[in-house]
Amino acid sequence: MTKNNKITDAEALAYHLEPTPGKLEVVPTTAMTTQRDLSLAYSPGVAVPVQAIADNPELAYDYTSKGNMVAVITNGTAILGMGNLGALASKPVMEGKSVLFKRFADVNSIDLELDTVDPDAFINAVKLMGPSFGGINLEDIKAPECFIIEQQLKELMDIPVFHDDQHGTAVICAAGLLNALHISKKKIEDVKIVLNGAGAAGIACVELIKAMGARSENCITCDTKGVIYQGRTEGMNQWKSAHAVKTDLRTLEEAMVDADVFLGVSAKGAVTEKMVASMAPNPVIFAMANPDPEITPEEARAVRPDAIVATGRSDYPNQINNVLCFPYLFRGALDINARAINDEMKIACAQALSDLARQEVPDEVAMAYGKKLVFGQDYIIPTPFDPRLIHVIPPAVAKAGMDTGAARRPIVDIEAYELALKSRLDPAASILQSLYVRAKNAQATMIFAEGDDERVLRAAVAYTRNGMGKAVVVGRVDEVREKLTAAGMPDAFDEIEVTNAALTDELETYKAFLYKRLQRKGYTEKDVHRLASRDRHVFSALMLAHGHGDAMITGATRKSAQIMELLNHVIDAKPSDGAVGVTAVLLRGQMVFVSDTLSHEWPEASDLADIAERSASVARNMGLEPRVAFASFSNFGYPVSERATKMEDAVAVLDGRGVDFEYDGEMTADVALNAELMKQYPFCRLSGPANVLVVPARHSASISVKMLQQMGGATVIGPILAGIDQPVKICSVTSTVNDILNMAVMAACRVGG
Repeated sequence: MTKNNKITDAEALAYHLEPTPGKLEVVPTTAMTTQRDLSLAYSPGVAVPVQAIADNPELAYDYTSKGNMVAVITNGTAILGMGNLGALASKPVMEGKSVLFKRFADVNSIDLELDTVDPDAFINAVKLMGPSFGGINLEDIKAPECFIIEQQLKELMDIPVFHDDQHGTAVICAAGLLNALHISKKKIEDVKIVLNGAGAAGIACVELIKAMGARSENCITCDTKGVIYQGRTEGMNQWKSAHAVKTDLRTLEEAMVDADVFLGVSAKGAVTEKMVASMAPNPVIFAMANPDPEITPEEARAVRPDAIVATGRSDYPNQINNVLCFPYLFRGALDINARAINDEMKIACAQALSDLARQEVPDEVAMAYGKKLVFGQDYIIPTPFDPRLIHVIPPAVAKAGMDTGAARRPIVDIEAYELALKSRLDPAASILQSLYVRAKNAQATMIFAEGDDERVLRAAVAYTRNGMGKAVVVGRVDEVREKLTAAGMPDAFDEIEVTNAALTDELETYKAFLYKRLQRKGYTEKDVHRLASRDRHVFSALMLAHGHGDAMITGATRKSAQIMELLNHVIDAKPSDGAVGVTAVLLRGQMVFVSDTLSHEWPEASDLADIAERSASVARNMGLEPRVAFASFSNFGYPVSERATKMEDAVAVLDGRGVDFEYDGEMTADVALNAELMKQYPFCRLSGPANVLVVPARHSASISVKMLQQMGGATVIGPILAGIDQPVKICSVTSTVNDILNMAVMAACRVGG
């Protein structure tokens, strides 16, 4: 079992196996349909850009993917914390790094694993691949070879070469340190800094901090042998020697006395409470060893409440996370066609991160973390999912690159560049991540109604293992245990609670409640007993209605119409009760909500207005400012159709209600979603493409969603049942484990109610 988030081996392997092996694929960006397309893409059309690039090599940035392509390269000699497992074993990590480039900064990336431990062979291989890429990200290469490899490649290549294990950590560390010292009212040139861990990351940290103003005589570096002092010979190399100081101190414990700053990239438990107690007032402690820090924040604060503490872990405040650096650093470097990433660009990245943390945190970030983040002791570095990172960090890096002569193509209009960067952000991914954080804060007890389905059981286990709360599975104990064992998760049984009508003491209470609701609808006490004791959906809804769970997930084994009928026995979930099904469609970085996909068969104008309000509430709850389009096959009255009239009438109904979100219609889906087409109707009230589509009927909503899912490859979440008192979410029978987990997260966050 892996150490973080209690992810099992089986889950990790399944993630990398399904739906296709690995985490990357190549997708063409141009048309590839007709013979003419192929002739342009390859012979004879390709000869034209070939000749153009031969005549002017700089045009490679115009006619190929080079300008937005980074190679993530390793030899697998220092994989994460696992050591030298070889080039092939490193491929999952490098693929992961490549997808992070794409996810956070829209940088295309490919992983390359070189089967050699010879630095010269490695250097030669990378150098020869230079024409293919706009930048090189070195990863998981052991010290001291990593220093040699990076330095020589920087000298040999005319594109950025960046060893993230060194400099990514250093940049984030420097950014956090600037703010920690600001809070402590100390200056970097005056403080005593102790670094423990003289490997690649540690050396890079101390070098960058010195470049930012720290004095060499104030920086004491330690390794497993103790203080690196002038005259020491044991365990030394040229990189350590560069940071040797003249001192009588010999141990980490001695060095920590009166230290203002501790930087740790070493090992769990390397720092004791006694060491922390000996530090100067308002100490700064960056215990960055992973997965377990040199000292935990709780241990440090127990003896020094005045300490500012950061770690490499996401479950503590102030995470020193490289993902805050490398995607955005490369984004800025690529966008100026940089020759290199120099110290000035790294310092600009650190300074921009530092400045960003001091600004007021956007509402969507506060919503994601369930609390208002305010610059101070527990918030000195931005969170990885701050949407401002993409348009704040790259411009700072680009400006530094231009000012220092590293840019081949300077950016003329920085403001326009910042606007373009905002469009690169994938809002869907940010929204989902923020929901996961909110769910962890909510700690909801989630009722999973269908314990006879392996997907549901795996989702329930994932819910608990991700720290979101308690999972209660309705099913037979032996059957649940058997299915978890068959799924390779026998230990997971003890992590969830299994219940059913035979195990609860509340059945009589449930039956009395249900009989009161159904006795005048043709149901006898015998019928009610059968429903409450034998139907898992009804039993689960009764649990929820009585507060024996905070939310409920169902629908993976039965059609939504059948589920809705059963739910209505217990809770009011009919269209007349305000129930609306809102489905989120995620495709190519865009999220659009389609409504109503569940309840209203043929809504009238007032129903459509209700659907719009419910859908806008769901969008807002997920962090989007709603822009609602009433969709039809006509645009603003043409062509005239009786069936389209109700969409126009719904707008008038909302006009009378004075709602606080944008809406307009009727309009076709392409006009609603395409800003250029929308310009043909300058009177349109929407300020941008719609993110909520209210459609004329349930069948058209269902057709639209399923077509996007099957032909477009869209990710579909929902229908999200909104407008009812109880937080119930209904999956589809085709849901994956991840789909079910996403619905549980939304239920925990009470998206839609």
